[in-house]
Formats: sequence, C-alpha cells, structure tokens
Amino acid sequence: MKINQFAQSHPDLSTIKKELQLVGFKTEQTDAKKLFYELLKQIQINPTSSSNFQEKLNQLLATNQERLGDFFSTETPLSAEVFYLVALQLLGFQPTVDFKIDQPLESVIKLNLFHHETIDTTNQLIEAWYDLLNTHGKNDLTLLDSIAAKGYFTKSEFAPNQPLFFKGKAQATFLAKDFKYETVYVQTDFDSDFDGKNDLLKVEITRPKTDVKVPVAYTASPYDQGVNDTLGEQLTHNVNQDLTKKVAGEIKLTEPQPLKHGTKQKTTDSTGQATETHQPKPGYTLNDYLLVRGFASVYVAGIGTIDSDGLQTCGDPQQTASTIAVIEWLHGDRIAFTNRTDGIEIKADWCNGNVAMTGRSYLGTLAIAAATTGVSGLKTIIAEAAISSWYDYYRENGLVVAPGGFQGEDADVLAGETFSRSLRAGDNFKIRPTFDKYLKQMEADQDRVTGSYNQFWNDRNYRNQMKNIKADVMLVHGLNDWNVKLRNPYELWQGIQDLPIQKKLILHQGQHVYINAFPSFDFSDIVNLWLSHELYEIDNHAEAILPNLIVQDNVQPDTWYKESNWPNNSTTHKKVQFDREIFKNDVPQANFLQYSKNPQEWRNQIFNIKDKTLQDNRVVATAEFDKEITINGEVKLQIQVASDTNLGMLSAVLLDYGDAKRLNENPTILARHGVPLGYRWYSDDLREFTLNKKATPFKLISEVHLNLQNRTSPAINEPIEPNHFYNVELNFQPTFYRLPKDRKLTVVLYSTDYEMTNRNNQQISYGVIPEATLAIPFN
Repeated sequence: MKINQFAQSHPDLSTIKKELQLVGFKTEQTDAKKLFYELLKQIQINPTSSSNFQEKLNQLLATNQERLGDFFSTETPLSAEVFYLVALQLLGFQPTVDFKIDQPLESVIKLNLFHHETIDTTNQLIEAWYDLLNTHGKNDLTLLDSIAAKGYFTKSEFAPNQPLFFKGKAQATFLAKDFKYETVYVQTDFDSDFDGKNDLLKVEITRPKTDVKVPVAYTASPYDQGVNDTLGEQLTHNVNQDLTKKVAGEIKLTEPQPLKHGTKQKTTDSTGQATETHQPKPGYTLNDYLLVRGFASVYVAGIGTIDSDGLQTCGDPQQTASTIAVIEWLHGDRIAFTNRTDGIEIKADWCNGNVAMTGRSYLGTLAIAAATTGVSGLKTIIAEAAISSWYDYYRENGLVVAPGGFQGEDADVLAGETFSRSLRAGDNFKIRPTFDKYLKQMEADQDRVTGSYNQFWNDRNYRNQMKNIKADVMLVHGLNDWNVKLRNPYELWQGIQDLPIQKKLILHQGQHVYINAFPSFDFSDIVNLWLSHELYEIDNHAEAILPNLIVQDNVQPDTWYKESNWPNNSTTHKKVQFDREIFKNDVPQANFLQYSKNPQEWRNQIFNIKDKTLQDNRVVATAEFDKEITINGEVKLQIQVASDTNLGMLSAVLLDYGDAKRLNENPTILARHGVPLGYRWYSDDLREFTLNKKATPFKLISEVHLNLQNRTSPAINEPIEPNHFYNVELNFQPTFYRLPKDRKLTVVLYSTDYEMTNRNNQQISYGVIPEATLAIPFN
C-alpha cells in the first residue's frame, strides 16, 4: 500500500501552533515526551480516568518490546521511532501486515506518509503531530477526520454547528441530528411542456443548522426522483442495422432556437420558512462528506421529473436553463415558492450565494452545461466522467456508437428512462401525449440512420459555449471509461486552457466510477481544500497547492503523480506494417447472431491476435520500442483504405500486448461502510484499484470508429468510389498510458464493432496499403 496526498501545505511553526490550538491541541508543555502524552490524551473523546487512559495507551506499542502506557512510566526519551510506531497504529495500519514493528520509520517512508527524521524537541514533535493529524490512514481518513467521526468535535470546548478550518480545510463540526430538510419550487422562465405556464422545479435541500450563511454543493440529477426502466427498455433501439449510403453534402448548422416562454405564477405572499420537507437519504457520498463540514447539499432532478414541470429533453438548452435556474435562486436572482400552487415566495437567505456543482456522468454533464452559461453564483464545478458533447456520447465520426455497456440506448431512450413524471399515474395521464409526441420528434432528429452531426447534436454540444465559462473547473475522468469516452474531457480541457479561470484535471485508471474513498488517493481532501477556497473563500492557496494535472499510474498500484499537461506537445511518427492487404466485414450468419448475443466472445476473438477465428475480419500491425514509453494524448493512425462498394466503416483498437498482471478497471471493495463521513452520519465503502491476480495477454488502451463517408468531418458526408484508396486519419480516443519496455503496441483494424457500433453483416471487403504511420504523443 502507498498513500498519495496532494492537498497539503507545510506552514511555519508559528502558524502550526495557532492552528493546533484552533482544533483543541495545547502545545505549551516544554518536555517532548510529556507533550506527546498530553496530545494523546487530548484525542480521547470521552472523559476518562488516569487508570483507564493508561489502559488505552497500553493497547498500543511504543517499541517492539514495550507497550505505550508503560513507556511513559520510564525515563526513555521520545524518538522518531517511538512516535511513528504509535502513529502507524493510530492511523489503522496493522502490525506485521502493513508495517514492521521494529522498523516504523522505514515503514512510514514505504507507505509514503508524512514524516520527520528526528523528533527530539517539543518543536519537532509539534510539527510531526500537525502532519500526523493531516495524514491519511488505512481507512482513507486523516487522523483528525477519524477522531472527528468518533465525536471529537462534540467536546465542550468546541461550539457546535460552526465552521472550523484546519490546514485550509473545513472540519466535520456540524451535527447530522440537527440538519434541516426542506423542499421548495423554483420558477423558470420557460415552458418546456407547452402548457402555457413556466415550469416549476422541485428542489430538495439538506443543510446544517447554523447561524452562519453556508455555501452549496448542488447536484443536478435527472435520476434523483426515480427512473422508468420499463419505458427505457421499450424505447431501446435494435442495433442490428445495415450500413446505408448517405447523401453527399455538408449539414447546415444554426444557433439553438430561443426557449418558449409561458406565464409566471403570481406571488401572493412571502415567508422565510419552508413548509415542505423530504426524507433523509444517502446521496452522492462526496456531498454527504461535505454536509457535516458546513456545505449545504441540494439535489434537483429537473424538468420532466416527479413534482417538477416540463419534459425530459436530454441535454438541450431547456435542460441547461432548468439547471441554472436553481443556482440563480441560491444566488438571490430568481423566485422560488414553498409549494406548487399557493404563490408564497421563499428566499435562500441561509445561503452565502456561492455554489459548486458536483456529480458523475449525467450529473457532471449538467454541471458542464451550467458552467458554459457563465451563470452568477456558480464558483466551480467538479465534473466526474462527464459529457461535454452529446454527439461524442452517442455517435462517433458519422457512426451510431453506443456508450459502453448500453447498446441500443440513445437520447430518446435516456429521456424516456428519466421521465419520472410517467411514474405518477395522474401526472402521466395529463402529460404523456405531449411527451410521446416530443419523443417521436427526438427519434427523428437524433438521426440513427446516418449517424452524422446535425442540429440536434449541435444544440447539445456544450463546447460551443466554452468561452462563456467563468467558474473554476475540476474535471475527473477514468482512463478506462468507455461509457463517457475520453474525447469528452479532452476536448473541453483543451478548450478552456486560455480562459482566465483555475482548472484542474484528475485522470484515474477506472471505468465509469467515482474515486472518493480510495486509501491511496486523498480525493476528498482535495475537494475539501478546493471548495473551502472556492465557496467559503478561505485563503488556503488551493489553486497553487493542487497540481493542475494528477494521473494514476497504470502499471504500479497505489501510484499517483502530477504531470505538466494533457496532451504533451511532442509527437513521434512510428512506421508500422499491417500483416495483410485485405479484410472483410461479414461472418457466417450463425456467428453473427452469436456475436450479437454475446459481444464479449467476439471481442476475445478479434483482439486476441493468436486466435485465428476472425483473422479474415481484421488486419494487425505492431510497433515495438527499445525503451518504456508514455502515451500522453491522442494517437493517430494514418492509413490508406479502400472499400469494394460505395459505403464503409472502420473500427480500430490500440492494444498493450504482452502477458502481465494489470490493474482491475473496477475498484475492489476493501471494507463495506468502512469510511465514516462524519459523527453519527453516513458511511462510504472503502475501495481501491487492485492488481489482477492473473496475468492477461493484452489490454485495450484506446479505440476509434469512423464512417468512411465522414473521413473529413462528422458534419460532411462525402461519396465513396469503390476500390479507390483514400488517405484516412483515425484519431483514437485520447489517453495517458505507460507502456513498459517488454510490451508491444498493437493496432487491430476491422469494421463492425459488436460492442459499440450498429451491427451489420454486409458483404463488404476493405483494402489496406500495409505501410501506415502511428503519430504518438510521447511524454
């Protein structure tokens, strides 16, 4: 195990003493050993007798031969070895399993924990204790967070439900038992369901009880009020479809149409007290972590969901407008009501006006959408695995391409699934005819026939408005995410580089997952430092302390490091030779049906170049290097290809070839409910990316899909002359990948992708000029 901490600063001794006093640690004692005793006594939560405290100390070791309570009865001076043996135990590490009892300092270094070589004086001890309180342990929490979860801040010397900051981060000083649970209804300026009235949006607020105005962690989640899985399944498309010839020409694009406005509900009265509540429930654990640290948590499902008006529109400007309406209310710029009918206005007078948006996938996507409006009050977004262009989610280079694991889904399917208004019989009776009409129009406009970029997708491309972003941006994405593919964060990251905002990027080795509660990485601490600065406006230098880019290594477990940027501007052109000059698309019909039913079987055969089953359906090229390389950015395959008919599609994968134990792409649960988020509050599962116990022959690094008619642009349909060779550049999904010296970089080129593209079994043959070039961005 190795602990990586980035959200850390190391102030001077005077500042350290002041901060320690703020969180209850007195440092006046002039004898180092006696001070250590007093510090240990201060972390006891419940009052205890001297004899009982002695017994508690004796549950810990001071040396490999002496218990800690007994140690304090001797004349033996305090040393770094004694301090860190105790520290390791306080942090939850297990003797002989995680560290060597007779080598505590060496174990601390191996675990990558903060440490001091010598601890002889009180000042050295004070600095070491300060660092220990901020050190992450085996359960992902810092020592201070661990004792806070046991009730440390409920001691009488701390004022309850008041903000407290230590080392620039908000501490868990707010009591969950005192939280307020309120529901209000924000009024928008548009009418998305065509009933003549502006839509109302249900807003669920959970906030600390305090006399201080607090900021908000806001999550826009279309799933929050429930989903209609049955409707989603009914709308799912058949993906066994032939490729069709497109009419040549460039698709015309315009600005999105203005929103349709309705009448506003009249205000009849005003109040400072919400009259509706909602049931407490665990949410996004990052928000739950923040709640006990003084950040209100706000959830909104948005238009088309239970107790809100409107239609589910899947990412269009109306959904963006509904998302920012809540921010405008929190900032004091919009009206909300206590219920849907009485017109009694309520203000968010408990909020300091500063908002951060959080969430993964669709949730993070709406955070990006909101940021591109430049709405006032939105200080930052933390967008995890988020879409920046819906075309890059459901399409690719002129092809219908599924998000990984969801063949047959499309914008209309997701709209139907999240249209939770349909779960209420009365509301469904009223609104369903309007929604069904809207769905039919969506199905036509999203155009599954050609897969080309058009006005529907242009209206859902948030990168068109990147110049409007004023909020600081933190992006988090998995380098093995084939649901929201890496084109989404990559293009957004490039597009905001010159904006006058703070920007941070974290790339991990997971799929479509959250990364909080990983012991190897202080993600929650990073977010705490960031939001304490952004929302409470604490001058903690978060923008300088946090690296602009953090990357998790794909070879060594528990290894995270900072990098300069993504991508690297240095590109190497590597000549490669494909093994054959021709490959075909079709397979025997029985195989086609089997692969359609079990795409994993197809994948194992097409990617494993030692398997000859599908050798006629692919061509393979391999690049070897005399040293380790790190790919940083977008690999491009430059190749000449021909189709024997007037249509065609290409798919390609970039593989790391060579037997090796590789990191699992889904985290392993180390301890269910192993991470307490606060005192008598919710918990999270402790997780980590672990090495596969078995070696695998290859690993997917990246992939790409392209309709040959869109070889220039997804918005330009070009003709194909049969048997004519075209220069084609296949731009793989961007990546950050370390390829060890003993492994090979392999390209497999084929046509139909049974996991991603529409599946066809047409008799199409492709010609390839074997000599090709890989343009590889190297670190």
